Amino acid sequence: MADFAVWAPNPAVVALDIDGVTHPMTKAEGGWWQTSVQAPPDARYGYLIDDDPQVLPDPRSARQPDGVHARSALWDEAGPTWADDHWAGRSVEGAVIYELHIGTFTPAGTFDSAIEKLDHLVDLGVDFVELMPVNAFSGTHGWGYDGVLWYAVHEPYGGPDGLARFVDACHGRGLGVLIDAVFNHLGPSGNYLPRFGPYLSAARNPWGDAINIDGGDSDEVRRYIIDCALRWMRVFHADGLRLDAVHALVDTTAIHILEELAAETESLAAQLGRPLALIAESDRNDPRTISRREDGGYGITAQWDDDIHHAIHTAVSGERQGYYADFGSLATLATTLRHGFFHAGTYSSFRRRRHGRPLPVSRIPATRLLAYTCTHDQIGNRALGDRPSQNLAAGQLAVKAALALLSPYTAMLFMGEEWGALTPFQFFTSHEDPQVARATAEGRKAEFAEHGWEAEEIPDPQDPETFQRSKLDWDEVGGQGHAHLLDFYKALIRLRTHAELADPWLSHLEVDYDEDQRWVAMRRGRIVVVGNLNEDAVVVPVRGELLLAWGVPTFESDTTRLPGHSVAVLQTA
Repeated sequence: MADFAVWAPNPAVVALDIDGVTHPMTKAEGGWWQTSVQAPPDARYGYLIDDDPQVLPDPRSARQPDGVHARSALWDEAGPTWADDHWAGRSVEGAVIYELHIGTFTPAGTFDSAIEKLDHLVDLGVDFVELMPVNAFSGTHGWGYDGVLWYAVHEPYGGPDGLARFVDACHGRGLGVLIDAVFNHLGPSGNYLPRFGPYLSAARNPWGDAINIDGGDSDEVRRYIIDCALRWMRVFHADGLRLDAVHALVDTTAIHILEELAAETESLAAQLGRPLALIAESDRNDPRTISRREDGGYGITAQWDDDIHHAIHTAVSGERQGYYADFGSLATLATTLRHGFFHAGTYSSFRRRRHGRPLPVSRIPATRLLAYTCTHDQIGNRALGDRPSQNLAAGQLAVKAALALLSPYTAMLFMGEEWGALTPFQFFTSHEDPQVARATAEGRKAEFAEHGWEAEEIPDPQDPETFQRSKLDWDEVGGQGHAHLLDFYKALIRLRTHAELADPWLSHLEVDYDEDQRWVAMRRGRIVVVGNLNEDAVVVPVRGELLLAWGVPTFESDTTRLPGHSVAVLQTA
């Protein structure tokens, strides 16, 4: 006997359809409908609403074998075989995280094929794998942020069983797993939730209708979100979540949904006996996101810090377009490295208003912020999806990596950056609805036309070749130049274990620079990271024992001469 329940306060009648056979459901309290029937373990089922003959998938479906428009399939949570009983988890604070997209990480684009590359990540030295969204979305391939059935695992990747095998394999190698979860909007195709209940609000965000988390009948919608989040960690043994664009979660209630989720995650961690993490993507530069709940914050473990990315990228690359306009100087780089946020109650020319709030560096350690030189956004949301490695010299990549990886922040890499991958990561979709497909392609071209790009230059996200071009080329790894950069990344990650680099407090970080000669020196105790952002050699007034270098520095009595586009890590007396 299988139990079925669905929250559907909108319709007058709800029935269960199992393999074409209709079963009536009984309305219970709070808008829930329930029934218990005999069903085979792999039954295809869905719900009939009022007099509409269309069978709708279960809002809490675990499997969608035939796509998000088709019937759901039963899946036994106790089915996967786990070998990770020994796994005690680990803290993300101060760790090295590796973001990857399952569909483009390997040629096959599945969980099982990704398992075959895990030893590369272990050898690299990372601590966590962060998966871009693996929830069910329309079509065969896409970034995953247009998910419409948040509880189901995307079937072309390998479905829920494939995800369980992947997490188990990661834990077996000492790697934690974080899953990117999107709770701020739903995709444009396959979203049937409004037929069941008031899942959406009148508010909108850049991606569509916002989720109803503070309006009438929102209690069950909040429960839908929180139950989904906890399920990734409880059922699939994930070690935490990356929460997409939490600034788009419009919540005017006294207890913000992030605070509620953080409290329940902490409770689940106590039950499981291992640490669990929530990492927010937030555009607000608001310290409350990562402040402890007892200090009036939301209690989120950590957050992405785009200011650090922008400060490092613009200083090295010279780019100044769009939201990079306020960045680029070494003074800005130094301020951001020392204070976490650059926009901290200061004017943002991109937003045309004041933005952010100062980070209390005496109370919040740097390890609650993530530093990175690449993310899926910072590459994929460029017109051509081009990586820094396609535009910068190897020495410039080395400078960027050293500043991010040897800073006191928690570090994150994006797949392939460690060897300077030359494949782009472009924006790709496979929407099945022709109207949605056309609107997506036209919208992408129009967006970049405003910035001077010709329409024919912008890759068509619906073209399968856009997806294929974005797959990593693993044959590059041992190639000329790539292997050298990979070794440098490995050495940087090993250096993070140096005792002098254990201090997480920004108040102890010092940054010197010369705006004219374009050198910067980041000091952490006796360790100094000295980078030359100039094409020409420069002399820097610091000297110490050489621990690691890209380029060949030479030393005088109290100075170090760095060749163009180079970096050295020194230990001073």
